[in-house]
Amino acid sequence: MLVHLSIRDIVLIERLDLQLGEGLSVLTGETGAGKSILLDALALALGGRGDGGLVRHGVKQGEVIAVFDIDAGHPARRLLEENGLEADGDLILRRVQSADGRTRVFVNDRPSSVALMRELGAGLVEIHGQHDDRALVDPEAHRRLLDAYGGLGPEVAEVAAAHRRWRESEAELVRHRARVEAAAREADFLRSSVEELSDLAPLVGEEEELAERRQIMMRSEKIATDVNDAHEELSGPASPIPALAGLLRRLDRKKDELPGLLDEPIARLDAALDALSDAQMGLEGALRSLEFDPQALERTEERLFALRAAGRKFNLPVDDLPDLVARMIGDLADLDAGEERLGQLETDVAERRGLFDRLAAELSARRHTAAKLLEGAVMIELPDLKLERAEFLVEMTSDPSSPSAAGIDTAEFWVRTNPGTRAGPMMKVASGGELSRFLLALKVALADKGSAPTLVFDEIDTGVGGAVADAIGRRLARLADRVQVLSVTHAPQVAARASTHLLISKRQARAEDERLATEVVAIMEDGRREEIARMLAGETVTEEARAAAGRLLAAGRAA
Repeated sequence: MLVHLSIRDIVLIERLDLQLGEGLSVLTGETGAGKSILLDALALALGGRGDGGLVRHGVKQGEVIAVFDIDAGHPARRLLEENGLEADGDLILRRVQSADGRTRVFVNDRPSSVALMRELGAGLVEIHGQHDDRALVDPEAHRRLLDAYGGLGPEVAEVAAAHRRWRESEAELVRHRARVEAAAREADFLRSSVEELSDLAPLVGEEEELAERRQIMMRSEKIATDVNDAHEELSGPASPIPALAGLLRRLDRKKDELPGLLDEPIARLDAALDALSDAQMGLEGALRSLEFDPQALERTEERLFALRAAGRKFNLPVDDLPDLVARMIGDLADLDAGEERLGQLETDVAERRGLFDRLAAELSARRHTAAKLLEGAVMIELPDLKLERAEFLVEMTSDPSSPSAAGIDTAEFWVRTNPGTRAGPMMKVASGGELSRFLLALKVALADKGSAPTLVFDEIDTGVGGAVADAIGRRLARLADRVQVLSVTHAPQVAARASTHLLISKRQARAEDERLATEVVAIMEDGRREEIARMLAGETVTEEARAAAGRLLAAGRAA
């Protein structure tokens, strides 16, 4: 519940601190005293639309702080945890509104977003008035209230889970069917590609190895040609070795005729012949070592060029071809197994749809039962609210062809204000005063089911008096037994039933300042009797009015 409301510099409110407790709290005061300002400030702290015009004239910014004491299991605590915020202790919502229109949001003293503040506020406080339509326009809200009234939370969750599983299996079926159809369209290409690549049998790293081997073989071919040319010069027909050998033999025969003169040339020629012979043998050995096989080079180049051609064809690096083969084989396997898997998925979808349909039909039946019970509970409240000729209806429509996570039903609150007239949506058929009373009857019937822990009623008793106002007061007090209720009222019968009475008024802010400021004070027994007497008598309070106020207070205490 709301335990503290602090307002600084909002419109006419300069400084206001309110402590609020359980039960029914009423806020009274003369017209124009600032009751609507107080609610506007509360709405700002609940994530309502910011407006620079809310800031008190002459200051740069205003601020509203709302402090809530909430149960450990309240959904707001889970929401705080999901957003990484402190979830223990009181929940503090703070809104700073600047005069230039900018706004800042703090949740438990941490900067936050208006969206989160609004989501938290929606679960903490409901503000209702004659022209409030936030909880009444959307049929989705009506269905949630009906489910809460009927205690159908577990069934609703079960239907939502069945719907999710059905839709997930349906999506998987669509995806798998698309894969099978795509594979079927590419089946011929896949099979020919797998056959081609399987015959090629590419290996990771093979391209680099073949390219290196090719380079070596090409270098070996060039070197072998040069060595062979040198060997031909020494061993072929033009070799100088035979001529030099013949010359050496002739000189050797003549050396005795010229003693000592030819010894050195003969020795050098002999050494040269030995060197040439050694070179000849060395070249022969080199040729044997560099023996070149043109067919091996051709085979290497054919393999290398085939791998690169496959890479270009499939637009992949050669090293990725083995993975491509594996994927294609897997796609073909999916195609082969696809029909069987497709049939299984179709069976799953049918079974899950069947389960959803069954659960949704059972939930729908329970909703129709709950709708009749809710209609009866609201109808019981209407006579005392001077709506004895009216009728409250829960218009239920069930359409199995339009399923959703919420089932197959739509529910909308309708009313018939007079016998013989056409029933219609509450917001369209009921007048402002009737709407507020229908709303109060509905809230009493729902009690704490599907309701925020704090309910605020803004002048829902406008235009009624006497017995109707007293009936409204009694119902607000009954509501306050289960949830915290704050009511802005002009009805003395309502004010007399409050457990806390807050009086709002205007005063001069300071002696030196002619501006007025709104203040709110809690009034006790004598003050309450005087205020209720004013509400009964108007500007001039008589003793008769004070006596009547005393009787109202006594009746309120006795209730």
